[in-house]
This record gives sequence, C-alpha cells and structure tokens, in this order.
Amino acid sequence: MSTRWIEISVGAFVIAAGLALLVLAFKVSGLDYSSSSEQSYKVYAHFSNVGGLKPRAKVTMAGVTVGRVASIEIDPKWYDAKVTLLIDNQMRNKLSTDTSAAILTSGLLGENYIGLVVGAEEETIGENGEIRDTQPALVLEDLIGKFLSSMGKN
Repeated sequence: MSTRWIEISVGAFVIAAGLALLVLAFKVSGLDYSSSSEQSYKVYAHFSNVGGLKPRAKVTMAGVTVGRVASIEIDPKWYDAKVTLLIDNQMRNKLSTDTSAAILTSGLLGENYIGLVVGAEEETIGENGEIRDTQPALVLEDLIGKFLSSMGKN
C-alpha cells in the first residue's frame, strides 16, 4: 500500500513539474494567453534600419513594457522598414504626436526592443497612428567599421 502511495505521489509531482515548465516556457517566449488585439491598439513607425528587431519584441517606456512589435515589413512607397506596434490600451491617449521611438539593445549583445519617449504635444496618437520621430538600430559592425576607418586617416 505504501509503495502505491509513493508511485502516485511521484507521478503527481512529475505532472505538476511538467505543467510548471510549460507555463514558464510561455512566459519566457512572450506568448500571451489572451487575444492581444482586444487589449491593445496599433501604431506604426518607420525605421531606416531595424537591425535584429523581431516580431514580439518588447516596446518599453521608461523601462516598463507597454506593448509588443506585431510585424515588420518593407514599405513599398519609401523602401524602409514599417514596424507595426501593438500598444496596451492603458496607454491610449497618452502618446503625444511628438513621441519618439528608438531601437535599443539589452546589454552589449542582447535582444533588440523599441524604447518610446513621450514628447510635450497635447495631441495624441490614436488607433493606426504613426510615430514620426524614429531612430534606427545601431549596428555594431557599422560602428566598428567607422572607428577603423577613422583610425586609418590619422
């Protein structure tokens, strides 16, 4: 009888550990259980270079996540990267029209994300609005190339 109880306890523990690992995997991957389109609104931004930015990357303001990157595509009119951002509804009517967006990197070689800085205008960006002031990603290889070429001139 006690052997049977131990086997059932171990089995329950293994199942609980598997479920905990599954929940952890969903949290780490950035996937959400609920429909994100109901809890957010779309805003667009154009960048000359997105570097290693990927869909589902964080959109932050003052270090706090306020949205996610929904998609990245080439704009056929301007031939730059058109990034679709899903901003949390709690930020609706809080992003001014002079908000700036920059592609930043977590640490030296970490993941890319978008950082927002709100401006001073009273008019706000609504659904399907556009962030006009953008700063492209800094590509480490480009910086090294510029440094080496400037060293060669001396």
